[in-house]
Amino acid sequence: MRAFDVCPQRALAIYAHPDDADVAAGGTLAQWASEGSDVRLVVVCDGSKGAHSPSSDGVILRETRREELEYASELMGVSNVACLEWPDGTVTNSPELRQKLVGLIRGFRPDVVLGPDPTATFFAGVYVNHRDHRELGWAVLDAVAPASAMPLYFPEEGPPHQVDLLLLSGTLEPDVVVDVSRSIDTKVKAVLAHASQLADDAAGIRSVVLERAEQAGRPAGVAYGEVFRCVELAV
Repeated sequence: MRAFDVCPQRALAIYAHPDDADVAAGGTLAQWASEGSDVRLVVVCDGSKGAHSPSSDGVILRETRREELEYASELMGVSNVACLEWPDGTVTNSPELRQKLVGLIRGFRPDVVLGPDPTATFFAGVYVNHRDHRELGWAVLDAVAPASAMPLYFPEEGPPHQVDLLLLSGTLEPDVVVDVSRSIDTKVKAVLAHASQLADDAAGIRSVVLERAEQAGRPAGVAYGEVFRCVELAV
């Protein structure tokens, strides 16, 4: 495990649900933003099915989660949030989604793109990675390599752009760790901003976030970290 200490000029995080970026990479995004990076976020799903109660109102939940997302993004210093409004559970690695992502990538021209690792499915025998995460992860990979960099893919989406680095979160094969010791409090606040997802256990969620960040930072000798699978595309 090696330390990832690059602060990109432009970073684009692409995640499925309104709280995914905060949980997966909130410390990294907040740290980079505090150091002057232009950090932007794409959220594909509308969050309308993120409830366990059958009596939940999907329309109200969607609006609530949009407000939570805006607040959390402001806390992290994200300069722009693009919400694609796919209904939860409907994400597929389709030409339509890839074209949309290519357009966003070419329009912003980020140095680094962050997103979920689609190869990670089973976690410790107790969790199956959400289908939206896996499908979006494949779409992000395909949009970045090779589509965004090659002019004959979706030419209507603008001039091609080669992303330098991919950082994949929620991975079973991490090889880099970002030191988020200075931004861990911001990450915690951003995660807690998604109150509709906390099951009235903010204290427990805070404890889990800190514990996981501490474990992630340990191999690199830092107090708190976030780990990723790093793919260097522009070499």
